[in-house]
Amino acid sequence: MMERMYIPMASPYVTFNREQWSALRASTPLTISDNELSLLQGLNEKMSMTEVSDIYLPLSRLLNLYVGGTQELYQATHTFLGNQDGKVPFIIGIAGSVAVGKSTTARILQTLLSRWPNHPKVDLVTTDGFLYPNKVLEDRGIMKRKGFPESYDLRRFIHFLSDVKSGLPEVKAPVYSHLVYDIVPDEWQTVRQPDILIVEGLNVLQPPRGDESDARNFEVIVSDFFDFTIYVHAEEKHILQWYVERFKLLRQTAFSDPTSYFKRYASLSDEEATEVATGIWTEINGANLRQNILPTRVRAQLILDKGLDHRVQSVKLRKL
Repeated sequence: MMERMYIPMASPYVTFNREQWSALRASTPLTISDNELSLLQGLNEKMSMTEVSDIYLPLSRLLNLYVGGTQELYQATHTFLGNQDGKVPFIIGIAGSVAVGKSTTARILQTLLSRWPNHPKVDLVTTDGFLYPNKVLEDRGIMKRKGFPESYDLRRFIHFLSDVKSGLPEVKAPVYSHLVYDIVPDEWQTVRQPDILIVEGLNVLQPPRGDESDARNFEVIVSDFFDFTIYVHAEEKHILQWYVERFKLLRQTAFSDPTSYFKRYASLSDEEATEVATGIWTEINGANLRQNILPTRVRAQLILDKGLDHRVQSVKLRKL
């Protein structure tokens, strides 16, 4: 009997260490100030200007090239068809775990990309606004699965993305409050034909739920509307540590607000806060990461791999 030959699969990504990736910045100018950076970083994520220069400037340069190429393609299509349809935004999807720093990544990219002359209008939308209201989650018995794929109103989210991508003059997204832990009634974020729209959320890279080989199961998914996708990655043990640290800091900030959904946690001791945060992570956020979020990493076009100090250690870019 012939032995089976093991043939290793080639990686679909090109991997860069910090030095290699930083060199790709070329002559891209640093267009962000120390004061701006302090406002953009997360509660327990101290971002340095070196990190911006080494990691985010090369990324903004890459995205600028992608946006420029896409704009030329749209213009060529309009010329061919002889029409001048509404401006079609370039949409960037950013995925990753709770507490991994994807919100900081999104805000820094929004700021840097808005400084390029060919796409000055950059909007940012988070998927939190497309969570079902707490009343719906409670009625369905999935309140403790908030952030899992089934807790989102995907029909509404896809309708929003379709309208944005169609170039409609004005599209509204629901607003979510982390303070009250719920959708804010009658409050909206309005998107008015941006050059770039950044969409940040836990499960934006989810694949189709059915069998794609069966045409009857074909469905439009969120990532169908993205022109570029980013996954912010770190080892789960690091993310858990960041989550616990952030939870402790929130006792003196958001949790201390009388209107906060989590005000009952404001008076916890360090030991109690660690225990509660670890329990929430184990039951909800960690489970969601392993079951739903991490498996989508391979669908991203670019992966930022972070170390314990929040610094990006390597960058993976999908081969064309």
